[in-house]
Amino acid sequence: MTTGYPPVVFRAWRAEDAAAALAVYGVDHSPELERVADIAGMRALLRQWESEERPPPTGRWAIQRDGRVVGGAVVLPLPPGNEDLEIGWHPHPDVRGDDELAGEVTFALATWAFRHDIDEVFTVVRPEDGREAPAIRGNGMSWVGETRKYFDRDLRVFRLRAADLDRLAPEGQRPPA
Repeated sequence: MTTGYPPVVFRAWRAEDAAAALAVYGVDHSPELERVADIAGMRALLRQWESEERPPPTGRWAIQRDGRVVGGAVVLPLPPGNEDLEIGWHPHPDVRGDDELAGEVTFALATWAFRHDIDEVFTVVRPEDGREAPAIRGNGMSWVGETRKYFDRDLRVFRLRAADLDRLAPEGQRPPA
């Protein structure tokens, strides 16, 4: 999957990505992951991800721009029951706050999911990550509420439906920001 200019490329994680992946996942901002402490732990986690067999549209990808890893992306079933599908992106510290890149990644992940007959996708964030909500809403996602349903912790939930991706829709027909 490739998008935009400069192109953003989604590819499988590799063991040699451990240093970049540690910069992405070595911070405690991902609801579904515990903090990864060191390179050895990151390599082990990347090997685990490489061995996972996930049916499309689910998966975990490294995101590259200009030949370097700028983050990680996921389309994964949410527990419990794996009925809801999460899209998420975890930026490298060097690109945190790049709303244009976040929008491009969100659009690509959602488009990928919707091409596989998924009706809606969700993003979950911790309430203390207040800086995330405006960016998520800016990507067209609608606030759903707060819940402890996923990962047994308090999380804010946002939803995106296929019709919400219509970037050409008149302003009044888009979801509220």
